[in-house]
Amino acid sequence: MRRCPECSVDIEGAWGHCPLCAAPTTAPAAGEATPSPIPAVPLQFSRRRVLRALFLASIAVILASFTAQLLFSRDLDGIGVLRSVWLGVSAMWLVVLMAVRKRRNLAKSTVYLVVLVGLVCVYWDYLTGWLGWSLTYAVPIVCASSIVALLITVRVMRIEVGEHIVYSGLTVLLGLAPIGFLLFGWVTTPLPSAICGALSLLALVLLQLGRGRQVRHELAKRLHV
Repeated sequence: MRRCPECSVDIEGAWGHCPLCAAPTTAPAAGEATPSPIPAVPLQFSRRRVLRALFLASIAVILASFTAQLLFSRDLDGIGVLRSVWLGVSAMWLVVLMAVRKRRNLAKSTVYLVVLVGLVCVYWDYLTGWLGWSLTYAVPIVCASSIVALLITVRVMRIEVGEHIVYSGLTVLLGLAPIGFLLFGWVTTPLPSAICGALSLLALVLLQLGRGRQVRHELAKRLHV
């Protein structure tokens, strides 16, 4: 990185002359650390608080799944539920950990993760004789877990208003997929898809209640309304 003594700015690359004033640039002295032109942005959230919320949410999901199986399905046919619940908890951890580490393009990464996991589960179900557990349990549980993860990131990590709108739309998208399976009759048990749809609507309401006025202002600005 070079420096222009006339403009007092650092120039990325090996410029011999300043692109602003055409003055000769100088190289930093040997051993001198060149400050980064990008300011350091401090974290606005506590990683410990995020992980604690994620851990409690995971425990709640696992206990709810065990309770549902004790009440509604005590035979071995519920193995698809067990497999799908652990898959959903893993997806939830992946989404939140991506948010903690990257904090960029989280919505796109979440969509990719859900689509990839869904396709793998469908293909696995197809190879084992198509018992229907992928669309009945796996995809709705993964979508619902991703919605919970998005709620955690928005609430705990203080997501900006612009990203808030993206996450609101993403919760609707994730909730509509299992509802589509339910409407087309592709599931053997409607409860997981119905729960995912209801959770999507609840998450959307909570997101809008949090900063609804700012979100509506941002949406109007983007749509030029």
